[in-house]
Amino acid sequence: MGSIPSLWLPILLSAVFVFLASWILHMFLPYHRTDFAKVSNEGEVQDALRRFNIPPGDYMLPNAGSPAGMKSPEFQEKFKKGPVLVMTVFKGGSMNMGGSLAQWFVYLLIVGVFAAYVTGRALQPGATYLEVFRFAGCTAFLSYSIALWQDSIWYKRKWSTTIKNTFDGLVYGLLTAGTFGWLWPK
Repeated sequence: MGSIPSLWLPILLSAVFVFLASWILHMFLPYHRTDFAKVSNEGEVQDALRRFNIPPGDYMLPNAGSPAGMKSPEFQEKFKKGPVLVMTVFKGGSMNMGGSLAQWFVYLLIVGVFAAYVTGRALQPGATYLEVFRFAGCTAFLSYSIALWQDSIWYKRKWSTTIKNTFDGLVYGLLTAGTFGWLWPK
């Protein structure tokens, strides 16, 4: 059984490789550019929303507040009339991605720790590349991809976006698998 501390190098390097791959996938390949549609009259919509000074957070419009509220005629009418929104409001200002990139890297390390845990519990040092690849890759793929499907199921995110994100997760899982297979203790 491989211990998590003994797998620090594949945990760290897989995070670095996935970080670089995610940068390439999002900055240089065009397929994520259609993840979000542009609202017509964007400026007018933004001006209208700005008046309400909505603080950063996640919102549902209309919001029933409770299961009982969903049965009220007022809520049902608002829902029928539309628009129905699930939205995240960011803090205004500059587009500083440093904090998000740092959080992303920590997340990649956490996925690597889980891949190390599952693979280390299943296999002994000296396991073959393919054995390690299977366990680490499956764990990483599940970590990067499957939970995202809920966004399309419950929040009506486009399935095409979820499929693209699942493909990204497959790439990240394969990179993690290869890194663990390569650096698995002998």
